[in-house]
Amino acid sequence: MLIATAVVAILVVVSHVLLSRVTDADAHKLARTRAEAVAANVTATAGGRVVLTENGSEALDEVVWVYADGRLVDGNVPTRMIGPVEALAGSERAQTATVDRYLLYAQQIPIDGHHVMAIVRVDLTPYETSEQHSLTLSLILGGLAILFAGAVAHLVVRRALRIVHEMAALADDWGHREPGRRFDLGVPRDEFGELAQTLDHLLARVDSALADERRLTDEIAHELRTPLTVLRAEAQMAQLYGEPVAPAVVLAEVDRLNSAITTLLGAARARIDAGNRCDLRAVALKAIAGRAVEVDCPAGVEVAVAGDVAVSLLSPLLENGLRHARSRVWITARPQGGDVVVDVRDDGPGFDPGEVDRVFEAGVTGGAGYGLGLPVVRRIAASAGAEVRAWADGHGHVQVTLPAAQATAPAT
Repeated sequence: MLIATAVVAILVVVSHVLLSRVTDADAHKLARTRAEAVAANVTATAGGRVVLTENGSEALDEVVWVYADGRLVDGNVPTRMIGPVEALAGSERAQTATVDRYLLYAQQIPIDGHHVMAIVRVDLTPYETSEQHSLTLSLILGGLAILFAGAVAHLVVRRALRIVHEMAALADDWGHREPGRRFDLGVPRDEFGELAQTLDHLLARVDSALADERRLTDEIAHELRTPLTVLRAEAQMAQLYGEPVAPAVVLAEVDRLNSAITTLLGAARARIDAGNRCDLRAVALKAIAGRAVEVDCPAGVEVAVAGDVAVSLLSPLLENGLRHARSRVWITARPQGGDVVVDVRDDGPGFDPGEVDRVFEAGVTGGAGYGLGLPVVRRIAASAGAEVRAWADGHGHVQVTLPAAQATAPAT
């Protein structure tokens, strides 16, 4: 409505200015026409006297006056206009003046030996009345246009936003009763249809992420229950038969449980931070922690990942390789485009080609582990903006692609 008001105001002002100029031009044209008509009938007699040959109208005497050598020779000048009329009569060129609501126009008539001026009067009242009526009509039509624009805008916006209100109400109701519901408005026909489709996709991704988290939680709970069950069974056997608990069994199960919990905590604490960076070789040596692992990583290679997150990524992969290797585990790194590719390999049997796509699912294991290491690695990688992939190439091979750190400008 503000825009409509501004546009109407500009149109009213412009139209009024244009109409004023048109009416002024018409009034001046009428005055010149009258003056030319009078000039055609002014002549000088044989005795040198200037006369108007065809003026027998009293009405014309009230609007046309002829002055010769400063003396009125034809017409009746109203008392209140004598001064302006005589001033125009004494001029040497065509001039105009406005007195009250009248336009006065003076035009010189060429008569040899005489200074003759024809002065005509044009009533401006009809023109001003026309301008006022036009302005009033423009204001009325402009006001109606503004009201119409406001009504249309109200109806259109209300109808459009009604869809948004309905979508908000439906989404709020689904959140409590049917979290799996979607708007499902079909092919988008307008911006709100595109919004609904985008929200459907977002809700689907959120629902999928929540389902993955619930599934992982269930599988983790199931897998962690196994060492606890073993520990409980050992304690019950000792209590039942009065025999001491086997320390080796207890320590092995506790170590496995501690390793699983540590890995899970690393995944839970992993966060993306654009300002993080670390030296990849230093991180690899920290993840090895003195174990028999070969490192082939160039010095000075930095990745845009926090150091503890990178350690949490590599440690489960190294433990997995050491668990399945026959005699050798090694880690290599190489730049590739804007990333750094890290390969963790071992000379063990490797992954089954038919199961290589499932090794990152919780609970899937090829040995005595609990099937938690690789799923946690995948989640840590996703949180750090990295990618992890397993290869079935005859030996153990897991590849991690980390974003390379941007080079920093030297200090000045």
